[in-house]
Amino acid sequence: MSARRVVIAGAGKVGRSIAAELLDNGSEVLIIERDPAKVRTDAVPGARWLRADACELSQLDAAGLNDFAVLVAATGDDKVNLVVSLLAKTEFGVPRVVARVNHPKNEWLFTESWGVDVAVSAPRLLTALVEEAVSVGDLVRLMRFRQSDASLVELTLAEESPIAGRRISEIELPADTALVVILRDGRAVIPSPDAALESGDEVLAVATTSEAEEELAALLGPPPSAASD
Repeated sequence: MSARRVVIAGAGKVGRSIAAELLDNGSEVLIIERDPAKVRTDAVPGARWLRADACELSQLDAAGLNDFAVLVAATGDDKVNLVVSLLAKTEFGVPRVVARVNHPKNEWLFTESWGVDVAVSAPRLLTALVEEAVSVGDLVRLMRFRQSDASLVELTLAEESPIAGRRISEIELPADTALVVILRDGRAVIPSPDAALESGDEVLAVATTSEAEEELAALLGPPPSAASD
């Protein structure tokens, strides 16, 4: 099984956009769609297409789901996304299942109990991005990885942050956290030991517990005197 083989259930705008991005990154993509009006092979010419119902076990079997490393449930119906995720994980053992959450009220359902490894809620992500834009120095949770209960968090270093200007090797990160990438002036900086953090940096990190999130926020945020001004 190749780690670059991805199956996408749902050929709407979201599904097609994901497929196009994955193809540009060198992945092999199969798109499953039951509505003939949405089967637009010309829109994503590099993908394989299958007109089928992704909620039907026999049709997923015919698609060879056992051979895929990742399934993305990207339809506009949360019920469909949950059923597809559950079938992919329990019947075919797909290692990685990513599911789109259309309505925030349903987000609590998108857990490993339904076969979901990562749930992506567009409203939550948009809210997080808004919070990130107006809350320099505050930790923002962008996404929770259901399988491990880890979270992807973001914090923009305030000018008065005590760790601004220090190298990563000089900073004692909380246990159960790891820096993922530093975004600076529109470019990505790999968080190597010799890399220094600067005010205005957008720091993305993974924290595996809520306590680790709090410790990371205290470390990367402004000092208490500045935060209370």
